[in-house]
Amino acid sequence: QVQFVESGGGLVQFGGSLRLSCAATGSIISRYTMGWYRQAPGKQRELVASISGAGATYYVDSVKGRFTISRDNAKNTIYLEMNSLKSEDTAIYYCSNGGFKWGQGTQVTVSS
Repeated sequence: QVQFVESGGGLVQFGGSLRLSCAATGSIISRYTMGWYRQAPGKQRELVASISGAGATYYVDSVKGRFTISRDNAKNTIYLEMNSLKSEDTAIYYCSNGGFKWGQGTQVTVSS
């Protein structure tokens, strides 16, 4: 059974950068369209970015030009490079294969 483990979150200042990682075990990650989601306190979970098996990407408008999703099939891992971070990016970030399986999440906190 596939499992995802996120890492790379933390506390960063406004305008800073972080790179999140999502390592998969139990299945080949290239088989899935993978997504990064986030949930801020009191808000619904939202899709931030996704990448298909063919490499096609999607970004929610609020992160376009700042975030980059990528995958390393050899490492069975996807990444989310986050630049120019804002306070509204503060949330728990999760990776998922389209909502079927979720990781435990990693907290990102942006201080002003």
